[in-house]
Amino acid sequence: MNTFKKIFITMLAASVFSFSAVADEGMWLLPLLEKMNIKTMQEMGCELTAEEIYSINNSSLKDAIVIFGGGCTAEIVSDKGLVLTNHHCGYSAIQKLSSVDHDYLTDGYWAMNYDQELPAAGLSVTFIESFTDVTDRIEKALKNVNSDEERDLLLGYISKEIVNEATEKAPYLSASVESFFGGNTYYLVVYKVYRDIRFVGAPPSSIGKFGADTDNWMWPRHTCDFSMFRIYADKNGNPAAYSKDNVPYNPQKHLTVSLKGIKEGDFSMIMGFPGSTNRYLTGPEITMVKAQNEAGIYCRGRRQDALLEDMLADPAVRIKYSSKYSSSSNYWKNWIGMNEQIDKLNVEQRRKDNDDAFRAWVAKKPSRQKKYGNTMDEIYSTVAQSQELIVN
Repeated sequence: MNTFKKIFITMLAASVFSFSAVADEGMWLLPLLEKMNIKTMQEMGCELTAEEIYSINNSSLKDAIVIFGGGCTAEIVSDKGLVLTNHHCGYSAIQKLSSVDHDYLTDGYWAMNYDQELPAAGLSVTFIESFTDVTDRIEKALKNVNSDEERDLLLGYISKEIVNEATEKAPYLSASVESFFGGNTYYLVVYKVYRDIRFVGAPPSSIGKFGADTDNWMWPRHTCDFSMFRIYADKNGNPAAYSKDNVPYNPQKHLTVSLKGIKEGDFSMIMGFPGSTNRYLTGPEITMVKAQNEAGIYCRGRRQDALLEDMLADPAVRIKYSSKYSSSSNYWKNWIGMNEQIDKLNVEQRRKDNDDAFRAWVAKKPSRQKKYGNTMDEIYSTVAQSQELIVN
């Protein structure tokens, strides 16, 4: 159920420079823009309509924003299927194409024509076709379940039924039913996956990965963190396995680059596939996250030390393990920074204070007590039991 990475539009600020300007932030689902966000976005300077950002029936901005590989965001930047993504997102594919004699990680690479573009086996690019709210159907099916096991079984069954209905007459489409907002909303997500992806170019790691772990997750960061690939399709523009007969994909929409530059006060937004957030964790859940991070930091640190020793001793080993090391150290550094900020910002106690405020709010009215009962105490008890399982 959690194989698909969710697409959001992230509002960062109305101004690209001035922090004193009117600003807003958050992550919002594209199908909800018309209902919830577009008015505010346009007041902040957005010149697009909700339909121009996300449309099922017409070409829209969402057709130029894709999932690269297992979860990175990428953009289509030409009418010949050219894809722009981060250097670290293309890193694994570049590593697989590299050897001691052709070390594209270290030296970089640029194809001067289509024939020099290198097939990246195993790499895919995924286009979003549509989101459809199927919450009512899911909730109706789960209305009379008596256990978590029964619920999970029935959820899997009804989800498979919904997916089959969406794809049985569409040979090039795939689909999944995804939960949002803590399982309170369900969407059918339909998408199209292209698997003939070829490496076009990337800078050397000395600038594409400049700063390495020291600068990773830090701000400001100065690095040429980009790489370029191209999507290939059959002659009809449909997904196809690699073939020399495939042609560069002609997308419905691609991003264009303005040469006018930017000025203070210009509207700014990001659209893509970010990692999930957990803003509403309770106090003990924060404590558990911190403990899990500490364990991960220790284990990955030891693993990375062992890998690095062998990587430094042999160029062939370095290339083979570069992507594994980079992926491991990425989360290692993230967890270090997360725990530092949990302590620095006193997050555990602040969340516990918020939990107590919720308890007090519930206690003020019998109707709230009836609706929410001992929800917070049950969460605390469940987390405590989970921590015991983790420790033991």
